[in-house]
Amino acid sequence: MTTLESYFKNSQPVEQYIDDMTENKENVLSIYQAFSLPQDDERLDQLKSSSYSKVLVISEDWCGDAMMNLPILKHISEALNLEVRVFHRDEDTDLIDQYLTNGTARSIPIFIFLNDNYRQKTVWGPRAREVQNFVTDIRSDLPPKDDPTYEDRSNEKIGIMLNRYKSDSTMWKNVYDSIINKLLVN
Repeated sequence: MTTLESYFKNSQPVEQYIDDMTENKENVLSIYQAFSLPQDDERLDQLKSSSYSKVLVISEDWCGDAMMNLPILKHISEALNLEVRVFHRDEDTDLIDQYLTNGTARSIPIFIFLNDNYRQKTVWGPRAREVQNFVTDIRSDLPPKDDPTYEDRSNEKIGIMLNRYKSDSTMWKNVYDSIINKLLVN
């Protein structure tokens, strides 16, 4: 079995991952530019002395959740001096299969926070609770998957979600708080 250290070392630095993006690069950079860390968040100061030193991100360019969450993680990692590397989920599903959402879904992004010895300290993802509630609500009136209108209706819902992800600073703050609070628990 491949170790987290091996996955980390064989992953792309986050800057290179973003540079190589073809689908969501503009949106990732736009969110990164628009979002800023709170100036007076004492939690960041608390975390500066934590044992976190690295983040292994499991992601893919096409993922809307990653499009929103990655720029926020990038800000956090810069404030805490964490090295971030991105592993492409679909290159080797053995890694994502260790982090299934609800035991079944290969949902991304997954952020694996590591210490200097590449030991997992905590895991976050794929969504903040408030974002999950939004997604659940938006998708609540979709017809069954075998309904002939399902695909069109699902794509319409995805468009609504992506537009909110790209523009809703309250949602970005929810993601930020969720990640920071997860880091503080461990």
